[in-house]
Amino acid sequence: MQKKLHVKKGDTVIVITGDNLGSKGRILEIDRKTEKAIVEGVNMIKKHTKPNSKHPQGGIIEKEAPVHISNLMLVDPKTGKATRVGRRLNAEGKLVRYSKKSGEEIK
Repeated sequence: MQKKLHVKKGDTVIVITGDNLGSKGRILEIDRKTEKAIVEGVNMIKKHTKPNSKHPQGGIIEKEAPVHISNLMLVDPKTGKATRVGRRLNAEGKLVRYSKKSGEEIK
């Protein structure tokens, strides 16, 4: 069984360490096995490609490289700043994520 992560696909996150410190973006993809995420517009790399059906011209393509999840923090929906994530039961008895900074539920 894989452990629960503090972020999900579609969450807006901020990078808290490394070359891309402070940059915000939306999570496009998560690899639970390696605990890495691809974040929109963060950790851009240049990839040299041969011509193929997707890129008939070939050449140099810029794309996002994975970032380790420990280097990401969720952005608080209320304040817009980085926050830790907690889990609690809501009124219907369902486990939901919430922002530790504002106490607001994360959709």
